[in-house]
Amino acid sequence: MRLDIQTKLKNDPKMMGYLKLNSDWYKYLNRNPLNYDKFVKTMKEQYKIRATDKIGEVVDNIDLVSNILNILK
Repeated sequence: MRLDIQTKLKNDPKMMGYLKLNSDWYKYLNRNPLNYDKFVKTMKEQYKIRATDKIGEVVDNIDLVSNILNILK
């Protein structure tokens, strides 16, 4: 695996944790460094840290607060 990819992985604990749990990614990252973007995308989907996930969470929180305020009226 290229050193720049190793450095990126070691600097992010979430990536290292995902890589330890899904060790098949070692093979893909060793064979082709372009798979790093796919790895990051898959990791973000799994841990739900994409922008769409964050927006959905905010919408859910706003809906919850709105429902609580309607009950209190």
